[in-house]
Amino acid sequence: MTLELHSCTYAYRPWAPSVLRDIDYRLPRGVTILLGPNGAGKSTLLRLAAAVTRPRKGTVTLDGTPSHRRAYRAAVAWMPQRVIPMSGLTAREQVAYTGWLKGMGKRAAWDAAARALARVDLTEKADTKTKRLSGGQLRRVGVASALVHSARVLLLDEPTAGMDPHQRRVFHDTLGALADDVRVLLSTHDVADLAAEAHHVTVLRSGRITFSGTADGFLAHAPADAAPGRVAEAAYTALDTGAWRQP
Repeated sequence: MTLELHSCTYAYRPWAPSVLRDIDYRLPRGVTILLGPNGAGKSTLLRLAAAVTRPRKGTVTLDGTPSHRRAYRAAVAWMPQRVIPMSGLTAREQVAYTGWLKGMGKRAAWDAAARALARVDLTEKADTKTKRLSGGQLRRVGVASALVHSARVLLLDEPTAGMDPHQRRVFHDTLGALADDVRVLLSTHDVADLAAEAHHVTVLRSGRITFSGTADGFLAHAPADAAPGRVAEAAYTALDTGAWRQP
């Protein structure tokens, strides 16, 4: 199973500067953390991979299936940066609705929604209207919606924003349990997420990939005198400031 972007360029307008330029990227197995400053193109890359938008140039495929095909969209799940509560729906209804949109039958989606909410520690809020949930709880509904239809690829845009430490731990435990069967690409500003279940790291800067490799390979770029507990931050700073560039 391979999700691949080949020579992808994207701009929001034909006359606007490119947000991504000639991106070649293959999503590895396991959990990959996507790092980069604001405006680097992280959300745009996820939207291309999720088939929400199409590249101006290049292709996006999953095992050779192009992103505009229904089979591609059925196999890929995307959680956007902003999770919007659906008016009048409970948490379980919103998650089940997502499953139905992905092609599941109503009963199957309803049952899978309960399981997905349990995986993000939100069973007790299953019957609560989504508009009455906290920001962190609503983001967990978003994660459950991404999990509900047993996707083969999960694309998560800032999924842990607004979560407290316990919720964050539950979330990372969930990802760890999925890693053998599902490829995950997780955008974040928090390098602490590397300490969870990350196997790989990809770094974007100014619309280009400046690093893509194992988590250990990423951490190896931290200066030798980096303070304990801040090695990931030091490695990211070294890459982001241009101390190293992938050949």
